[in-house]
Amino acid sequence: MGEGLIIRSKIREFVKRLDKEGNVTSVAEEVESELDKKVEELLIQGIKRAKANQRRTLLARDL
Repeated sequence: MGEGLIIRSKIREFVKRLDKEGNVTSVAEEVESELDKKVEELLIQGIKRAKANQRRTLLARDL
């Protein structure tokens, strides 16, 4: 996928915000690449659905 959509610093911010108890103190590098893969898969499926519905616009419901 080349340049990813996911930014590691943002992952850390979200983990810190979501983990109210502060149990998770760091995020492994591999988390960024796995999230990139998941986002890419979601987008590919959404694109297929938009095409199947003969639309040129990707909508939230396609995801």
